[in-house]
Order: sequence, then structure tokens, then C-alpha cells
Amino acid sequence: MLMILSDNIKIKAAVPLGFMAQWHEDIYCVFGRDPAAHSVWEILLTYSGVHAVLIHRISHRLWKANWKLAARILAATARTLTNVEIHPGATIGRRLFIDHALGVVIGETTEIGNDVTLYHGVTLGGTTWNKEKRHPTLGNNVLVGSGAKILGAITLGNNVRVGANSVVVKDVPPCCTVVGIPGRVIQSKDTQIQNRHGIDLDHHLIPDPVGKAIACLIERIDELEAMQEKSNKIVAEDSCSVCDAESVCSIPSSGVGTRESQIKRAARA
Repeated sequence: MLMILSDNIKIKAAVPLGFMAQWHEDIYCVFGRDPAAHSVWEILLTYSGVHAVLIHRISHRLWKANWKLAARILAATARTLTNVEIHPGATIGRRLFIDHALGVVIGETTEIGNDVTLYHGVTLGGTTWNKEKRHPTLGNNVLVGSGAKILGAITLGNNVRVGANSVVVKDVPPCCTVVGIPGRVIQSKDTQIQNRHGIDLDHHLIPDPVGKAIACLIERIDELEAMQEKSNKIVAEDSCSVCDAESVCSIPSSGVGTRESQIKRAARA
């Protein structure tokens, strides 16, 4: 039975699965997350992300059986064939899907829950050389966009979405969206992902915090300009009735000199 434990999350398979049952799920889960998949043979022959996961199932069993050299050799072979590096010590839950599968790196102490989706260029990396828990833990239904880096022994809760090219270095609570460098929580759904497959693939529907901040600044500038214009209008209407220099400020109707010459004459007087 699959069991993953960390400080903030616990992932447990509902029922123990045999080796072939895991392979079956790893293959058929693709249909729910990639509309380009048309047949099982197409997935088996062309999906390098599926190849990497299937081979990892074998190398991980070798690693747990203390056949560590054989496990590393098999993992290195898989990296050469698929361009995906998964350390055989990494613990991976059910139905992991690595889409496009180029340049994905999953470290030794990484823990991944069920129904997780990773896109190309994702790194689940460590931040220390100590032989301890140094890689992230991902909960169930997590989606990590292309190029994102999740670093350190942090925990991403269930149903978290990580935007493309984000760098996440802190824990993320469940049902949140994270973007930016460093990653910031910009949206919290407060509920589980509503999808008949239990997976949220709308990773393109991510708010733009910078654009929102600029829009707020523009709105505030418009308000301040309106207030300033109103204030200037009031001053212009009331100033001559109370100003002692009315004769100096007024512009002559005939050619008796400019306003500047009138001011100079008033100063000499």
C-alpha cells in the first residue's frame, strides 16, 4: 500500500495495487488529461512521459529492495530514452502524468500524490546537500505548469496549481494558485477542484497580479486628476472676487501692454 507522510500532508492509497494495475492506471489516465491521445498503442509507443513513469515503477521497486545500483542504472537508461530524470528513490502516487516530458527532474526524496500532472521543464529539486528530506511533497490533484521549479522540503496541498515558470520555495495551502518568482498565492478557491475527472486543467486561467496592480494605479490616478480638476475650477471661479491683485492679473482689452509689463509696473509702484 502506498503511504506518504510529511509534516503537513498524508497521502494514502485507498487499496493496494499490483504492479500491472499501476501500469494500467498510468496508461489510461492519459485519456482524461490529453485530448491528443487516441489509442493505447499511441500512448505506449509515443508518450515519453508515460515511458518514464512506467520505468520508474520498476526502478523504485529495485531501490526499495536495496538493489540501488541496478535501480540507478535503469533510471539513467530511462533518462537517456525519455529526457526525464526521476530518481528511483522518489515516491510517486497513482496516475502521474508528465505531459510533453522534456527536461523534467524529480529528486530522490520527492513525494507525489495521486492524479498529479506535470508539464515540460518542471523541476522538483532540493536545497541542501544533507542526507535528509530535501525535496518537495505534492498532494493530490496538483498541476505544475511548464518550466516551474519547486525547491526544498516544502509541501503543496491538494488541488494546488502552479503557474508556468514560477519558482516555489514555501509551503502552499490546498486549493490555491501560485505564480511568480518567488511564488505567491494569488488565488484561493477554498473548495476542491470541481471537475468530473477530479483534475483541474485550466492552468491558463490564472490572474495577472501585476496587471491588476497597474489597473488599480490607473484608476487611482484618474480619481486624483478628477479631484484636481475640480479643485482648480473652484479656485478659478472664486479667486478674482477675493484677490487684492485683481488689477494686476487682468488682461487689458486694448494695446496698453502685456500682463508681464503690468506686473513689472505694479512692482515698481
